[in-house]
Amino acid sequence: MSSTPGNVGYLDDSRFASLLCLLFLPSVLSSSPRRQWILQRIPVVLPQQTEARPTPQFVNEARLDVASPCDPECHKKAPRPSYWDLRSLLAYETLDSSGQLTETAIGIYGYNPYSNTSPAYSSGSSGKAERSHVRRKRQIFGHDGRFSIAGQNFLLKYPFSVAVKLSTGCSGTLVGDRHVLTAAHCVHDGKNYVKGAQKLRVGFLKPKQRDGGPDQYSPPANDKMKFQWIRAKRTHVPKGWIKGNANDIGMDYDYALLELKKPHKRRHMKLGVSPPAQRLPGRRVHFSGFDNDRAGQLVYRFCRAGEETSDLLYQHCDAQPGASGSGVYARMWDGRRRRWERKVIGVFSGHQWVENKGTSQEFNVAVRITPLKYAQICYWIKGNFVDCREG
Repeated sequence: MSSTPGNVGYLDDSRFASLLCLLFLPSVLSSSPRRQWILQRIPVVLPQQTEARPTPQFVNEARLDVASPCDPECHKKAPRPSYWDLRSLLAYETLDSSGQLTETAIGIYGYNPYSNTSPAYSSGSSGKAERSHVRRKRQIFGHDGRFSIAGQNFLLKYPFSVAVKLSTGCSGTLVGDRHVLTAAHCVHDGKNYVKGAQKLRVGFLKPKQRDGGPDQYSPPANDKMKFQWIRAKRTHVPKGWIKGNANDIGMDYDYALLELKKPHKRRHMKLGVSPPAQRLPGRRVHFSGFDNDRAGQLVYRFCRAGEETSDLLYQHCDAQPGASGSGVYARMWDGRRRRWERKVIGVFSGHQWVENKGTSQEFNVAVRITPLKYAQICYWIKGNFVDCREG
């Protein structure tokens, strides 16, 4: 990694190759057993009755950060949702680009509530959540470990090429030929759809051609980068977010899926059910997004996963507003296809700052893709449950 003033890390050709070896080939450099994706039978989440809803107002600006008074211990103590609770939480609204809004009830089949138990709760490297008496919100934990991806060979290279920007200011991840996974709060504030949600656009970062030949590895400048935009055709948001409004329940459902009006013609990343953190190679998670303190740049980061609940993953990945909605992914061995495979296992929700008995706890939080969420999101993408039975 090299640095420039302002503590901005850029990747050149040789350093990029070294980083790929260190981060994406952990089993080659370690004597530990190769971590594998373990496929499991996925329940079925099917739409049932659909009803029209009043046209949204689209008044408030999207908030690029969400807050919750519920820390990991609070989430762990929450009662397990019943079957009927889950049907209510996984019901969803669909916003069409015409402004039409519908609400769809769902049915759940083949679901065993005891197979979706919470993981063994574990702490980060310090053994405890980071605490501080400082009242200033902090999204960079210690040294800024983010990398700005520079040069078209890197920006257009998988997995960085799956990261996209939303016109509301958030990030997203390509998970289908015309589908983008993002955070629910990027399009809905918990009470209503935000300004710009009806005419939502998705931006793909593309370098401009430079006079005198391309310099592929120089740091990107704002006047040398541009976004190609595609309009969203419809947006799906689970009722768990709308009913919860970012409280102890809503945080678990801070995800949304966008369907574009036309195919994006880029490689997308597959969905995967989030494994327990201890099963991740090096316990690492990765994600790339468009942090708003680095305008026009794609920012990549990785870090060690910390505490987790059945629905949330806590970590201290450095991030700034604008990165929320990014797809959190892991890379493990696919034994069936005999190859390494990256899969999206969560959605980066944002920074959490919780006051508890006079002390503050700070986390960055991602919503985990559980078997039920996988079934729902996959159905939104595929349009049938047959292609969504293994994840």
